[in-house]
Amino acid sequence: MAALILPSDWIKNWDKSGKNEFFQFFQGLAGKPSSHEFVKDLQTALYELCWHVIQGNLKVDVAVSLLADVMELRDDMPSILADVFCILDIETGCLEEKHKRDHFTQLVGACLICVPDGMLKERLDPETLESLGLIKQAQQFNQKIVKIKTKLFYKQQKFNLLREENEGYAKLIAELGQDLIGNLTSHLVLENIKSLIGCFNLDPNRVLDIILEVYECRSEHDEFFIPLIKSYMCEHQTLCHMLGFKFKFHQEPNGETPSSLYHIAAALLQHNLIALEDLYVHLLPLDSSIVEEHKREILEAKQIARKLTMVLVPSEKTEDKEKEKEKEEEKNEKPPDNQKLGLLEALLRIGDWQHAQSIMDQMPAFYATSHKAIAIALCQLLHLIVEPLYRRAAVPKGAKGGLMTPLRNKQALRPAESFDDLSRGVFTMLCYLGPHLSHDPILFAKVVRLGKSFMKEYQNESRQDTKDKMDSLLSCFLSTADQVLLPSLSLMECNACMSEELWGFFKLFPYQHRYRLYGQWKNETYGNHPLLVKIKAQTVDRAKYIMKRLTKENVKPSGRQIGKLSHSNPTILFDYILSQIQWYDNLISPVVDSLKYLTSLNYDVLAYCIIEALANPEKEKMKHDDTTISSWLQSLASLCGAVFRKYPIELAGLLQYVTNQLKAGKSFDLLILKEVVQKMAGIEITDEMTVEQLEAMTGGEQLKAEGGYFGQIRNTKKSSQRLKDALLDHELALPLCLLMAQQRNGVVFSEGGEKHLKLVGKLYDQCHDTLVQFGGFLASNLSTEDYIKRVPSVDVLCNQFHTPHDAAFFLSRPMYAHQILSKYDELKKAEKGSRQQQKVHKYIAACEQIMAPVHEAVVSLHLPRVWDDLRPQFYATFWSLTMYDLAVPHNAYDREVNKLKIQIKAIDENTEMPLNKKKKEKERCTALQDKLQEEEKKQLEHVQRVLHRLKLEKDNWLLAKSTKNETITKFLQLCIFPRCVFSAIDAVYCARFVELVHQQKTPNFCTLLCYDRVFSDIIYTVASCTENESRRYGRFLCCMLETVTRWHSDRAIYEKECGNYPGFLTIFRASGFDGGNKADQLDYENFRHVVHKWHYKLTKASVHCLETGEYTHIRNILIVLTKILPWYPKVLNLGQALECRVHKICQEEKEKRPDLYALAMGYSGQLKGRKVHMVPENEFHHKEQPVRSATSGTLQNGPGNTGKPAAAATAGKAEEGAVEDSDKSKDKSQVAQKTASKNSTAANKVSSSNGSSTPNSTKGSKEKEDKEKTTKEKKEKKDKNPGSTPEAKAGGKDKQKEEKPTDSKEKTPKADKDKRKDDKKEEKSKIDGKSAEKEWSKERDVSNDSKTKEGSKVEKNAGAGSMKSLVPRSEGVESERAEQKRRKLDTHSSPSHSSAVKHHPNHSTVLPKSKEKDDEKKESDKSRDRSKEREKKEDRKDRKRDYSNSDREMSQEAKRRKDENGMSSSKHSKSASPSESPHSNDKDNSKRSKSTSKDKSDLAKPEKTSGGKKESRHDKEKSEKKRDSTGAKEEKKQYPLMP
Repeated sequence: MAALILPSDWIKNWDKSGKNEFFQFFQGLAGKPSSHEFVKDLQTALYELCWHVIQGNLKVDVAVSLLADVMELRDDMPSILADVFCILDIETGCLEEKHKRDHFTQLVGACLICVPDGMLKERLDPETLESLGLIKQAQQFNQKIVKIKTKLFYKQQKFNLLREENEGYAKLIAELGQDLIGNLTSHLVLENIKSLIGCFNLDPNRVLDIILEVYECRSEHDEFFIPLIKSYMCEHQTLCHMLGFKFKFHQEPNGETPSSLYHIAAALLQHNLIALEDLYVHLLPLDSSIVEEHKREILEAKQIARKLTMVLVPSEKTEDKEKEKEKEEEKNEKPPDNQKLGLLEALLRIGDWQHAQSIMDQMPAFYATSHKAIAIALCQLLHLIVEPLYRRAAVPKGAKGGLMTPLRNKQALRPAESFDDLSRGVFTMLCYLGPHLSHDPILFAKVVRLGKSFMKEYQNESRQDTKDKMDSLLSCFLSTADQVLLPSLSLMECNACMSEELWGFFKLFPYQHRYRLYGQWKNETYGNHPLLVKIKAQTVDRAKYIMKRLTKENVKPSGRQIGKLSHSNPTILFDYILSQIQWYDNLISPVVDSLKYLTSLNYDVLAYCIIEALANPEKEKMKHDDTTISSWLQSLASLCGAVFRKYPIELAGLLQYVTNQLKAGKSFDLLILKEVVQKMAGIEITDEMTVEQLEAMTGGEQLKAEGGYFGQIRNTKKSSQRLKDALLDHELALPLCLLMAQQRNGVVFSEGGEKHLKLVGKLYDQCHDTLVQFGGFLASNLSTEDYIKRVPSVDVLCNQFHTPHDAAFFLSRPMYAHQILSKYDELKKAEKGSRQQQKVHKYIAACEQIMAPVHEAVVSLHLPRVWDDLRPQFYATFWSLTMYDLAVPHNAYDREVNKLKIQIKAIDENTEMPLNKKKKEKERCTALQDKLQEEEKKQLEHVQRVLHRLKLEKDNWLLAKSTKNETITKFLQLCIFPRCVFSAIDAVYCARFVELVHQQKTPNFCTLLCYDRVFSDIIYTVASCTENESRRYGRFLCCMLETVTRWHSDRAIYEKECGNYPGFLTIFRASGFDGGNKADQLDYENFRHVVHKWHYKLTKASVHCLETGEYTHIRNILIVLTKILPWYPKVLNLGQALECRVHKICQEEKEKRPDLYALAMGYSGQLKGRKVHMVPENEFHHKEQPVRSATSGTLQNGPGNTGKPAAAATAGKAEEGAVEDSDKSKDKSQVAQKTASKNSTAANKVSSSNGSSTPNSTKGSKEKEDKEKTTKEKKEKKDKNPGSTPEAKAGGKDKQKEEKPTDSKEKTPKADKDKRKDDKKEEKSKIDGKSAEKEWSKERDVSNDSKTKEGSKVEKNAGAGSMKSLVPRSEGVESERAEQKRRKLDTHSSPSHSSAVKHHPNHSTVLPKSKEKDDEKKESDKSRDRSKEREKKEDRKDRKRDYSNSDREMSQEAKRRKDENGMSSSKHSKSASPSESPHSNDKDNSKRSKSTSKDKSDLAKPEKTSGGKKESRHDKEKSEKKRDSTGAKEEKKQYPLMP
């Protein structure tokens, strides 16, 4: 050692200080304990000192004197020094320097006084001893050593053998075989044996062998023989060899080692009389052969599994079975003797776990315990260890059980008295036992019950430090469950009791632990053991057999087979069943029915397997087209709903899985939640509800359950309670709602990505529908306290959790209803008042108390300027109410009650039904009937209270800070549109709420404006909807149209419900209006014009969407149109236009997009069925043009003339209808292109006049007078020619727009031409005669120039898309011009307007020229040329006559109006309205018309409407009556709020 080398300074200064320092150093070393390290240090120090002497650095005598002193420090110092001399002897003997060898010899010779001669003789070389004089001759010394060794080790003493001295051995056997009861001890027997050996000179080894033989025969007397052998023997090796020879003797090919030999070997091992390592080498087979055998078993098992999964011909199957039988017979003949396993079994039986574990560690895992004898021995040992603890803590009440006798062996493991004792060896033993615990079901049950008892203690433990200590035990139990209990269950055949026992233990774990265990069991355990590999293959084979034969008819027997198979291997069975269901969804129903024989554990495993299948990362959740959700996911979702409803399976895992998926931004799996809630709670979400179902959904819970769903799901009370408990226990109710609400928009942005728009829409709808369904479930199932406790206020939901407003109010709405009712009941109890009025006041007080915080909370949801128009109270009221609050569905209640009465009657008439069942059914129906009637009464009272409350609140709902236009915009934007697409019931609610606000005569609410904004342009709304939203939006429009149609249908209804209501005011004064002026109301006829305009707008928007070619536009508008079919289209020409365009869609999409084709065909068929209910336009609204006075120009409802009633407004409204009528006329009139060119020219006049003329204040008075004259002439012509309807006027304009392509020589398709010809024939059949036709055409031509101008203006306003608010006229002519320009821009830029131009139903499609079309054109041209000449002549005559008539009428009309209005005409003429201004360009228009005058007459026949002559006469008479009777009153009629 480097640290102990003597410093050279000590040697140099030896005499001065070196000697003393050296001695002190030795003293320090000698004082330390005699361990190996310190002895080595002494040896090194002595070696260094002697080496200095040998080298000559130190004198011999000086060193010897020091060594003599050192020798006295320790007793073993001479021996240490002798060892050093031994090393130096070898080293110096190899050196060439003789002087060093001499120095060594001198040193040893001098030290003879310190070291005994004997020690040196033992350790030094003989030559060295000879040179020292200790021996005489080295050679003789060596010979003597050899002789002594031979005598000691190789010379054998002669003992007598058995055959030579049989008497001695016989006495020995008699001595050992005597009765051992009494005071006989091993010590006395040993003394006798020694005497016999000495007396008869017996061989001691043979005596030992006989002792072992006798012990083997009397192996139960361990306590006698073990001390005897221990006392007899001193060499363990001898005993081990002797036992080895005994084992060797039985290793013959057919030899069998007796169990008694294993026993004595185990006993000797346990008492440490022999070492396992020494005995193990004597045992067979070798470890290498055991490993090979184990590998062979695994391969065989895998081959068997592979064969079972292969498809084989029947003949091959029989051959394989025969081979397997032969192999099994070979195995069963006689397995080769395995001495190692025999010894292991013996060790286990005597309780020597330490040596047994050592042997098992030498073998492959579970190889030893795969042998039944070993497994049973280990189980028996475990029984003995756990028995005391089991008796104390785990025995079920009432169970007795047999007591186990403990081992008498003191060396065995101590029994466990507490759970901590189990960790000493029990868990280890169980892990070595593994799946082979299946051999002992009783021990299995004991271990499970111990685990159950421990879990109860663990859960009840309150102290954290104790609980932390118990955590290690908990992990041990979990490991045992994973490695022992579940694999053992797989090897037990159909043991349902064990499965239930195990569930009693497992159910105390959280589902996360359980699912982890199931996952290990399913995916890893079966690959670790050859036996389990076989079992897995057999289970799959059996499962295939059952599933092939499973049908609805044999559910019971197949269910029993599934039950038996599932008791042992549920994971493998369910994995296969689920894979089949994913392929064949028609298996769902029989599989669900067949699962009724499962145990509780199996149901839990099934839940895990379903979740694992859903989460399979290798499966795509979309089909390959990326537009639809995969069928396997839909099948699994359907199975989830059915299974979780029917069987008591814990839902927490599934719900948490859906929550985690939502948290990760994946909404596919919401399909599962949707199915589960639908099946378990009976809450369906479908937008395909019938009207009756929708009506039922507006009632109470009982009515909803009876009439609101397609399938009446009964007995959902228990299943919905389970679902509720799972949500509340795991705090998942609110997180799921919030995640769904957030994910709804996230679908589009985060999840949408590059997905197909169709799929994104489906995912959005699924997310939204599930939210509505789930929210409905929570609202109907959670108690008031639970709901309020979990759902935060609406401002927190929106601002903190970023929940969309519609979803936030949807979640909060039930809470408000609960709170108001609770408060109302509280107030009623506080003051007992019987009067209805008092109850209403209490209800209103309760509402105020509950809703006041809500009113404050909603303020933060929007910008401050929003509340300038809407009050927070109105906003909160709208969002907090439901259809249940607004109306009682009496029809639905009556319908359901009648159904129950019919059921009762049918039960009475049923003779086959047993009496007791009859009675029960009748009682059920009667009770249900009473419940419904009570519920109806309760809802009626509630609705009355709500309506009273609204009546009191309405005056404070809307503020008049800005225009009513702004108010309506905000109302639609923030209230109506978000909610009308939320659910089908909300769609109905929105329509009814608008009607209610109107009926309540709410101040500052313009009903007319609201309806107009809803119907005016639906393109953007429709285009932005998903599929389900478009259904709801269509339902909303349907309800709105229903109200409008009701008002439109009868004057009496209109007067009653709208006549004197502020919502139908057409003029809004700044202040002081009391609503009493009848002239300010929109009259019935003008309302009919407005409704016609709305229908036209809907048609225009629909045609635009249909012609875009966009999938979403077409699909959505078809859905909307289907929904509003009961109320639209009502006008024949609009219906024909739609029919034509839908027919085109059917042709275009038949091959490209089958789903659109199906939608279009469905709508087309329904539309044809509704055709009988459509009416001509003149029946839908009167198309007369009322008389306009000279003042009418100033009273137009345009910018700059607010608040001045005008008769011209009425005319404008009538003219508005002209645009719509043009569609009808076009459908029936387009026989050929040249025929249409006349109308095109006429329309060009209109467009040019509208486009270029504005009032010019700088013109001379002469021009103004001319304008007035022409205006009067036009009016007189209108009065004389009532047949010249607004529709006819606007027809020209629309014709011109539509037929521009035809002017550029584009051909009309043959199909369209044929259709037009058919339409013309139909129209002709409706007209009374040719005379009416001629008269209509004459009148139309005369009035065309004047009236199309106003029609074009109205069309512009219609195309602008939204109503314009009224502003004072006093702003002057400049503002009027600006407004006209803006209108022009709006007209050309508005999508809705352009759609009307581009996508008219009869638009001539541009097609390439073809021979067939050329031929057609030639034939039609000939016929047209002939008709033109005739019509030109007639036209010239008519014009001359009409112009002369108009001159006379103009002068009469001017006089009459001067008398009526005095000087007002001159004042008003200064600010002529836009509708008059086009006349300034009449001359230009007439010039333009000359170029196309050849074609103009062609419009006469095709542009006639049905009933032309009768209508013209009627209109003329009516207008003259009005002119004569009303006089100046006509001027005060309001313009009906046209946009």
